[in-house]
Amino acid sequence: MVTLSYSQVGGETTYQFLNLISSPRQAALGGKVFTNVDYDVTQGLFNPATINVEMDNQLAINYTSYLGGISYGTASYAYTVDRRTQTFHTGIIYINYGSFDGYDEAGNATGTFTGNETALSMGYATQVGYSDFYFGGNIKLITSKLEQYNSFGAAVDLGLIYINENLDFNAALVVRNLGTQITTYAGLNEPLPFEVAFGMSQRVENVPIRWHVTLENLQEWPISRPNPARTTSDLSGNQTNEKVGLLGQVIRHTILGAELFPEGGFNIRLGYNFRRGEELRIIDQRNFSGLSAGISIKMNKMRFSYTHAKFTSAANSNFFGLQIDLQ
Repeated sequence: MVTLSYSQVGGETTYQFLNLISSPRQAALGGKVFTNVDYDVTQGLFNPATINVEMDNQLAINYTSYLGGISYGTASYAYTVDRRTQTFHTGIIYINYGSFDGYDEAGNATGTFTGNETALSMGYATQVGYSDFYFGGNIKLITSKLEQYNSFGAAVDLGLIYINENLDFNAALVVRNLGTQITTYAGLNEPLPFEVAFGMSQRVENVPIRWHVTLENLQEWPISRPNPARTTSDLSGNQTNEKVGLLGQVIRHTILGAELFPEGGFNIRLGYNFRRGEELRIIDQRNFSGLSAGISIKMNKMRFSYTHAKFTSAANSNFFGLQIDLQ
């Protein structure tokens, strides 16, 4: 019997860039948010069910100075044909891995090479009957070039969101990166970083704060792997591997976020990614891995966003975003 499993962890899938943080707002709220239904046109890249008329004629451009000299960016645009047909969304994700020195098996220099990947998406959402549920989908075309190897793939994202306007409460279920490679790098077909995620958010009554809780990678259990660097030894030389219990596994699926003044022209955003914090922390040293914070400022028809996300003591990321109202 052959069992097919999907994962996002440990380099077990291709096109990993599809799961990169898409905007400063996402980054500030812990890295993944699926429940924002407002002006934020970049939100449609992660959950197509959130595509709505407030995104009409909004253009967003985001850039990230990532780890190891890698840079990537996203762009999104939405257009409402009319109130009946709702809003169509398009987006692009691009990553450049930089330049590398190449060598053959004998150690002889073969020159420099580069690597880059791109995903182009088209999305649409619609209300389910006259209910409080909205369903949306993205179709993605993916290209990848790593040195002399090329690959092409296709995937879809499916999202369902529940919006309770009386409670100002949203809940979303998302299935992302459901697809396949159409052409492979070297004849070996690899799975895509398939993910199932669930999120909730609500604006606190009489307080200008919106909280977010996201449960990511629900298709993967257990999500944690023992870290060989955390193996301990007793006086007799017996080694004990790191053990991650049930609570530790649950926590690693959880992301928390909060946004102060979510509907205002100035926002403050905070988030904590438990898996990032646990897997990148240094034992007996506080390095604040998993924390992120950002701000957003609106001036006339432009909104500027910035986020700083903590990974390790030696590696952090900065996210920059600009959204323009073209109306």
